[in-house]
Amino acid sequence: MAEQLPEKRWYVVQTYSGLENSVKINLERRIESMQMEDLIFQVVIPEEIRLEKKSDGSTKEKLVKIYPGYVFIELVVTDDSWFVVRNTPGVTGFLGSSGGGTKPIPLPPDEINPILKRVGLLQTPTIDVKVGDRVRVTVGPFANQIGVVDSIDAEKAEVTVLVEMFGRQTPAELQFDEIETI
Repeated sequence: MAEQLPEKRWYVVQTYSGLENSVKINLERRIESMQMEDLIFQVVIPEEIRLEKKSDGSTKEKLVKIYPGYVFIELVVTDDSWFVVRNTPGVTGFLGSSGGGTKPIPLPPDEINPILKRVGLLQTPTIDVKVGDRVRVTVGPFANQIGVVDSIDAEKAEVTVLVEMFGRQTPAELQFDEIETI
């Protein structure tokens, strides 16, 4: 029986400050040359454009690293993928690894998703409902129940739906993809 690989997750790698771009380039070359494309998927340096005021009063756009000294990597941690990343020139270590051969801890979705949205790698799902609309819950303990939209949090892609339980309205916080319009 084939061994089940762990799922791909996002990890943070520490680098020498100012060497983030060269670490990314070196890592992408190593991924290709060592045929690690099936274990190491994306290498990202979170950057954003900021307006900088010049001395003459004009403004200039400047690309700024959001987390200087860090590179974000989406990978499946195996001994091989971990070795390739850890031994890339300029990498000082994984964030969340205590050293001594311990595997790193992945970023939880509630920490990485806002970063990915900010750099444009993750789209916020949208839904065509408004407060007061009737919807059907598609998953979980309230599956197939009809409820009324009480509030919408577009930032978190969550909706609060009032469903009837034990004869009274009960709020259920659901993801956009857990409901459907009726």
